[in-house]
Amino acid sequence: MTIHPQLLNAFTRRCALKIISGLHNFDGDRVSAIVRAADRAGATFVDIAADPDLVRLSRQFTTLPICVSAVEPEQFVKAVAAGADLIEIGNFDSFYAQGRRFETAEVLELTRQTRSLLPTIALSVTVPHILELDQQVQLAEALVQAGADIIQTEGGTSSAPAHSGTLGLIEKAAPTLAAAYEISRAVSVPVLCASGLSSVTAPMAIAAGAAGIGVGSAINRLNSEVAMIAAIRTLVEALATPVRV
Repeated sequence: MTIHPQLLNAFTRRCALKIISGLHNFDGDRVSAIVRAADRAGATFVDIAADPDLVRLSRQFTTLPICVSAVEPEQFVKAVAAGADLIEIGNFDSFYAQGRRFETAEVLELTRQTRSLLPTIALSVTVPHILELDQQVQLAEALVQAGADIIQTEGGTSSAPAHSGTLGLIEKAAPTLAAAYEISRAVSVPVLCASGLSSVTAPMAIAAGAAGIGVGSAINRLNSEVAMIAAIRTLVEALATPVRV
């Protein structure tokens, strides 16, 4: 499977930064602002909802690789035809508040269905954080066997920081950092650590074994494109800074 050269280079250097606009975000103006900010601030790639119109719109503002996310394999087909560079089964976090769970069997089946529909596109799959850590590792291994080229972790929505400031940021990132540590040691494909990360914990994700990070709400909740650019640049700088131990 061929991963976009720009993305592969960032994974190899372990500094990939994915900016996520949101699986349920179909607001063209909002998505455009996020994509422009990611492009101008030096992100590696963007992740948008698997909608062909959004793909074509985003392509007007960036040459960065475009990833599209969905939990219904059929949605990927038209998005890829519209120009998406890779696909992501995931962004499960956005479903948990609705009581929607994604278990091992379903994620594996979604992966197999997607591979059947699109056998040559680069495929990223999220491992649900609702699973026990050892189950996450087992699923990640099975996903790679089923054709996943990238494994993504999550966990920010399951954490409830007891403190503010830096300690709270570390507490919030703990579940996804733990998953990245364990999964990266079990699979040979790049692991993208996502959900609940910040400029404080981005270098920790890399130290834990991740090849890059994914950040969504920390960017798309901001009210201005200027603020988004500033926040993304802070993440880019954090990924370029060696971890001090």
